[in-house]
Amino acid sequence: MQAVVIGCGRVGSAVAKGLAVDGWDVTVVDESEDALDRLGPTWRGGFVVGHGMDVTVLERAGVPAADAAVVATDGDNTNIVIGQVLQRRYDVGTVVVRILDPARAKLYADRGMSIVCPTQTAISGLLDTVRAAAPRAGAA
Repeated sequence: MQAVVIGCGRVGSAVAKGLAVDGWDVTVVDESEDALDRLGPTWRGGFVVGHGMDVTVLERAGVPAADAAVVATDGDNTNIVIGQVLQRRYDVGTVVVRILDPARAKLYADRGMSIVCPTQTAISGLLDTVRAAAPRAGAA
């Protein structure tokens, strides 16, 4: 199975390493060559320096043959555009996009895009934890 991960920050690098451990053939794309350091000295996957909205970069990363792609740059708009390009132009079977803005995440999820929204996950987790641990409002 082949995967491409766009963005090699804390999230993208961890996802790339996790997929590689699971046996995936992974190529990572990032604008900074220094981001390769996040993958560690044992990284055996691919790494392409460039912007994920550049179709030449996507093609060098192997997107046309990818079974899955994860888009986790630091920009919601960039992630949305790249995710749509991966789905519509390259017909990648599984595309998962990180979007930080919960409203934007809901909008695109409602339109069929696979979204992970860490902000909404944090909000839900914090509310659940407080509600479980704190006395109920209005209780005597």
